[in-house]
Amino acid sequence: MKNTLALAAALALAALSTDAIAGQPFVRAEAGSSDIEVNYGRGFRDTESDTAVTVGGGYWFTPNIGVEGHVGTLYTEYLGRGYDLDLVTAGAGLVAKKNFGPDNTGFFIGARAGLARMTVQLREDDFDIEEDESSTKPYYGVNLGYDFSRRWGLSLNFDRRTAEMDGFDIDVDTVTFAGEFRFN
Repeated sequence: MKNTLALAAALALAALSTDAIAGQPFVRAEAGSSDIEVNYGRGFRDTESDTAVTVGGGYWFTPNIGVEGHVGTLYTEYLGRGYDLDLVTAGAGLVAKKNFGPDNTGFFIGARAGLARMTVQLREDDFDIEEDESSTKPYYGVNLGYDFSRRWGLSLNFDRRTAEMDGFDIDVDTVTFAGEFRFN
């Protein structure tokens, strides 16, 4: 018990270190392509592709570790008679990256993981949601990019999200190009 308390105290002090306090909030916008695979039982399988657009933000506690949140659309299909079918996502997780240049600039590689809630929505007249179904599952991704300065950079990202809704298994792979602006 004493060892657990000592470890908890050490972690709390580390979280309050000057590096953790001197972090950077950030905003990010991503646009690219999503590949959606839908399976139902053993007999039905369909694939689609569409444009993916997400926006997000978070906080870099250190130049290498942070937290993020995102919201966006992964798929939209016009069904006719004023109805649209949308697949939207909202999530939160951890991010990590390693820069290879001086002062946390230059080329970098990164990873992210967390929980994402995907929602299938049937909309009428662009705003009225008639029906929706949601699923919350882990997501993960990797990226590589270039930080032009400590304040902004560009990246190429791959993310994987999954969902299970009413017997349907949905897998969404996105490849996006992103811009990130960091404050401070």
